[in-house]
Amino acid sequence: MPELLFPLDSSKKFTDQKIIGHNRWHPDIPAAVTVKPGTTFRADCREWFDGAIHNDDSAEDILNAPLKNVHTLSGPFAVEGAEPGDLLIVDILDVGPIPQEDSGPLAGQGWGYTGIFAKKNGGGFLTDQFPDAYKAIWDFSGQSATSRHVPHVKFTGMIHPGLMGTAPSKELLGKWNQREAALIATDPERVPPLALPPEPEGAVLGSLSGAEFDRVASEAARTAPPRENGGNQDIKNLTKGSRVFYPVFVPGANLSFGDLHFSQGDGEITFCGAIEMGGFMDLHVDLIKGGMETYGVKENAIFLPGNTDPQYSEWIAFSGTSVTLEGEQKYLDSDLAYQRACLHAIDYLTKFGYSPEQAYLLLGSAPIEGRLSGVVDIPNSCATVYLPTAIFDFPIAPSAGGPVTIDPGIGAPKAAAN
Repeated sequence: MPELLFPLDSSKKFTDQKIIGHNRWHPDIPAAVTVKPGTTFRADCREWFDGAIHNDDSAEDILNAPLKNVHTLSGPFAVEGAEPGDLLIVDILDVGPIPQEDSGPLAGQGWGYTGIFAKKNGGGFLTDQFPDAYKAIWDFSGQSATSRHVPHVKFTGMIHPGLMGTAPSKELLGKWNQREAALIATDPERVPPLALPPEPEGAVLGSLSGAEFDRVASEAARTAPPRENGGNQDIKNLTKGSRVFYPVFVPGANLSFGDLHFSQGDGEITFCGAIEMGGFMDLHVDLIKGGMETYGVKENAIFLPGNTDPQYSEWIAFSGTSVTLEGEQKYLDSDLAYQRACLHAIDYLTKFGYSPEQAYLLLGSAPIEGRLSGVVDIPNSCATVYLPTAIFDFPIAPSAGGPVTIDPGIGAPKAAAN
C-alpha cells in the first residue's frame, strides 16, 4: 500500500482531524502536504457533507443538507518544482470505499446515498419536475450496489472522484468571481440561484486562522462548479487507471480532491445524483514542464479514461429533442434535449411499477450513458440516454405481452416539509 499522507479518522469530524483539508478554492490556502514529482501516495477522502446524511428511511437530511459546508476536500498537495504553465500529471492508481470499514454511520462504510435535492436547496437537472427532497440508500457488496429504496436493480460501480483540481491563481480567482457575479446579477432572486458567490459561513481553509482566514473566506470560490482548474467535473469515467493532465496556476500546483462516488450516471442529474461516499485514493503525480503552452491546455483538464469500467453490452435508449414540455421550440438546445430524454426514460420506467422519483434516482446513480446524438439539424438538437438492461432483474424491453409489474418496495423516502 502507498504511504498514507492524508489520514482521516472516521470517528472525528473533518475539521477535527490531524490534518485539516478545505472546502473552497483560493491560491492562499496553504499546502497540507508536499510531495516530489514521481511520488505515489494514498489519501483518505470524506463524503462531501462530512456525515450529515444518514443511512435511514428519511429524507429530512437531504432537505436540510448544509450546502455552505461542501465539498470536504483532501489537500492541497503541493508538488515540488511545479510552476505556473506546467501540466500536472495525476494517475489514479486505485480508488474505493473506506478500507476495512464495511459498516458504520459514515457514507463509504459499506453504503452510500443518492439524493434528489429540493428546489430551494440546490435543485437538480429536472428540478421543475422534481422540486422535493428524496433519498435512496445503496448497499455495497464487493463492486456491486443494491438499494432497498430502488429494488430490482443491481449494478457494478464505476468508482471515481467527482472533484479533483489544482488551485487557481489570484487572477483566475478574480475572473471566476467577476463572471459569476455578473451572471447572478441578471436574476438575483432566482431559486435555485444561477451561481454561488463567495460565502464565509461554513468555510474550511486548512491551517489558516485569524485575519488571514477571514480575508481568504471572503474571496474564496465555492467548489460546486467545474472551472478551468478541473474541479467538480463529475466525470464518471475518471476511474481506476485514469491519467489526468491539469493546468498549473500557482507554485506547487496545490492539487486537491474528494467527493468520491461509488457509481454515477452521465450528468449526475439529481445534483446529488451519484452514490456519494467517503473512501481513499491512491495517486501518482508528475510534471510536464511548460506543458500548458506545449499542448495548448490552458483553461481545461484533459484525461485518459480508466480501464476498469463495467462491461455492459446491451442497452435500452431514449431520445429527446429541444422542445419544451409546453411545446415551445428551442434552437439546438442540447441541455433541454437531454432533459427530455431523461424524462422519457423516467416515464417509461414508471410503466413497470417504479415511482417517478425512484426512476430519477436510478438515472442519477446507475452507469447510464448520456450522448449528444445530433447538434446540427436545426432547430432540434437530439440527445439520448442509454440504460444497461442487465442491471434489472426483470425484462425491461417492450414486448407484445406488455410490461411486467414489479413490487417497488418501500419506495424512496420523501422529506415531510419541502
